[in-house]
Amino acid sequence: MTHTAPAPSPAELAAAVPGLAEYLRPATLLNPYAAQPVPGASGIGGPALWPVGAPWPHCTARHPEDEYLIPRSAPVTPAVGTALVPVLLIRAEDAPHLPWPDGTDLLQVLWCPNDHDDIQGERYYYGPAVRLHWQRAAELAPATPPPPARSAAEYLPQPCALRPEQLLDLPDRDDLPGELARAVAEFAERRGIEYERDHGRADGWKLGGWPSWHCTDLVPIDCARCGARMTHLLTAESGDDPDLSLGRHGELHVFVCPVDPAHPVGLDIQG
Repeated sequence: MTHTAPAPSPAELAAAVPGLAEYLRPATLLNPYAAQPVPGASGIGGPALWPVGAPWPHCTARHPEDEYLIPRSAPVTPAVGTALVPVLLIRAEDAPHLPWPDGTDLLQVLWCPNDHDDIQGERYYYGPAVRLHWQRAAELAPATPPPPARSAAEYLPQPCALRPEQLLDLPDRDDLPGELARAVAEFAERRGIEYERDHGRADGWKLGGWPSWHCTDLVPIDCARCGARMTHLLTAESGDDPDLSLGRHGELHVFVCPVDPAHPVGLDIQG
């Protein structure tokens, strides 16, 4: 009987290929499952928290669908907008490796549940508009967001609780410099493994770590405010729980500026 050696873990692979260790990144695999999140706990699509008396955020952008529903000559009232929907609530203890601004211990990810095609400048993007809110849990209270004026069903997450799992991530070869990518490919060939499949980059709902470039190859994401190369913050995946469909039933990546996480996010969909 032939026994196949198990694929090396990311840490083992990084130790075996010189120069690869510096590309190890901590990540949290969220492992969502259909259940109502405990109020205040990390979860997807569940109870929201918000500062008492503060208005709930709305999207005032024009959506592509408006071209068909609202004549160009008709007046638009951007002050009303569409209420954002809660997508993800994360407490710092469940993802301590994120770039938490001083004094914050809770991250809420909200998005406008409609398509947008003009929020990434010259770089193509077609999907929900995402906003990050880094907050202090002690300053928040349970909130009931208003329903969005218009929404696409595929962008409304079903409530999910999480089983956070801490791990280490290595990037796809597109994120490696050429010489190191070749060294990784040669090592993988000698071991009889496929780097992209067996190297241990976690797929699924994930915080931190590295994104997948399985559809477009590498698309560098630079901060629109300061020009810094942005880092992967979140992957939201289609299907299963919480039953979203992003792009062509693919995954949405959210990137954050390493200089200042308050800068506008970068977005990419691998459909």
